[in-house]
Amino acid sequence: MSPVLLFILGVIFVAIGVAVSIALHEVGHLVPAKLFKVRVTKYMIGFGPTLWSRKKGETEYGFKALPLGGYVSMIGMYPPNKDDGGVRPSSTGMFQTLATEARSVAHEEVGPGDEGRVFYKLPVWKKIIIMLGGPAMNMVIGLVLLAVLLMGFGVAKATTTIADVSKCQVAAGETVDPDSADCKLTPAAAAGLQPNDTVTSFDGKTVTNWDELTGWIRASAGREVPITVERNGASVETTVTPVLSSRPVIGSDGRQAQDANGVLQYQEVGFLGIGAQSALVPQPASAVLPMAGENIKQISGVIFNLPARVVGVAKAAFSEEPRDPNGPISVVGVGRVAGEVAAMEQVPLQARIGTLIGLLAGLNFALAIFNLIPLLPLDGGHVAGALYEGVRRRVAKLRGKPDPGAFDIAKLLPVTYVVAALLLGMSVLLIYADIVKPVNIFG
Repeated sequence: MSPVLLFILGVIFVAIGVAVSIALHEVGHLVPAKLFKVRVTKYMIGFGPTLWSRKKGETEYGFKALPLGGYVSMIGMYPPNKDDGGVRPSSTGMFQTLATEARSVAHEEVGPGDEGRVFYKLPVWKKIIIMLGGPAMNMVIGLVLLAVLLMGFGVAKATTTIADVSKCQVAAGETVDPDSADCKLTPAAAAGLQPNDTVTSFDGKTVTNWDELTGWIRASAGREVPITVERNGASVETTVTPVLSSRPVIGSDGRQAQDANGVLQYQEVGFLGIGAQSALVPQPASAVLPMAGENIKQISGVIFNLPARVVGVAKAAFSEEPRDPNGPISVVGVGRVAGEVAAMEQVPLQARIGTLIGLLAGLNFALAIFNLIPLLPLDGGHVAGALYEGVRRRVAKLRGKPDPGAFDIAKLLPVTYVVAALLLGMSVLLIYADIVKPVNIFG
């Protein structure tokens, strides 16, 4: 299959995955809303002109032209104005007008018998469940996809089979011509070890994993050690003498450690001169939640620093600065990455499919966390409004005052429009950057 066709298939795979994730996010709002008897008038995927819709019961289901999200329309999202006596007030204030128009639209479809089915009359806990339903659905999707990836496909792990044998001993930062007299053979090359050899024994101890073998090699500098490998089905015995070599100290974050002054740290350890082949190793179910936690932690860090990272994207897009490979990307960037992964013919098909599944899992975690930001029009903004309403009612009750009623979240619409405009601007910037200077995650 041609790389171009593979690229297109990768983009289509992720596009369908994103569409399904958005649709299920809205199902997360739809189901609890219907369970709590709120009248849901619309369930739409996309925005703008309607391409197709069908009404089932009291709800219209459909697709719109711009596939940039989705929404569920519930009647009575905003409470009516308590001061207008049911008549829309007249005002020249822009903020007041925005809130009034929103309340009007929210009550346009409230018919006879619907008075008890409006959203704003729900108890606070029901409002929170409805608004958290979408992010919770994305979390569940992310966990399921991650479980499929870890348990079904596995993760790349170093095996005890040798991938390559270094010919020359080379100090850090130096190069040596393998065919020159300056090339001093590595212990592995001197012992005749070869790629595809599987190490079965080292210093009389059975080798079960690469990390264990690496530890033994590092502790054996200057000492002749027997080693056994399996080569083409036969057992081959020889001896090696690991040499003392300066190697970087790697921290828990996978980067080279530094001291308090920022100086890179090295350690003197035994060195053999072999590298390991990797293979996909299925993981137990117990590995899913810890891995999900790591993903959520990393994504939360990106979102927490989103303003600074978006500024970095803008600088890179309009200058010669490189893009941060760990920075935010748009749906265009996600599609491009998916296409590149699918087109990597040198990588086994199973590994490519696993990578695409992992990409969708991370995207769902990102959607969930991003939607929890306590700003309207995001789900977290509605949750924050409901929590404020609950606190306000509790305080009023403790002080012996009348119930203040539902919090009029329509008064926050000016802030909502500002946030929506910023989100739109960020989306346009990321799409532009992903076109003119895409992220290179493959080095």
